[in-house]
Amino acid sequence: MAGDRPVSDDARVQRVVQFFENLSLPRLDALHEIYAAEARFIDPFNDANGLDAIRRVYAHMYEQLEQPRFRIQLAALEQDAALVLWTFSFRRRGRAQTERIDGTSELRFGADGRLLLHRDHWDPQPVYDMVPLLGAALRWLRRRLSAR
Repeated sequence: MAGDRPVSDDARVQRVVQFFENLSLPRLDALHEIYAAEARFIDPFNDANGLDAIRRVYAHMYEQLEQPRFRIQLAALEQDAALVLWTFSFRRRGRAQTERIDGTSELRFGADGRLLLHRDHWDPQPVYDMVPLLGAALRWLRRRLSAR
């Protein structure tokens, strides 16, 4: 786990860190341990409300990727809000190379200690690059708009 990294000693944060660093497809049945029934999950591609919808987001991740894994770099808490910095590693199906995405999660805890809001912030460009024509078009656009 995150023993050698700066992670809040708050029990809610520790539970979330442990859950995500040990996430697996079978572990999705335990989402209710960290997410409230009315929780909302938002990332660049999803806006999911409720446990069933959130579970579908994670299940889809396991359908699309091989060996997805989160490693928490930092977790800090202020009252009922936490900020978590993470690295997500994965392999695309049929590929040997491991890829990584760095991101940040904004977490809001409810009175019972479970998540009410989980908002992920990360650059979706590596995902766009997986789509041949879209990736090429967006790389061209990025070069065109760059101040360099």
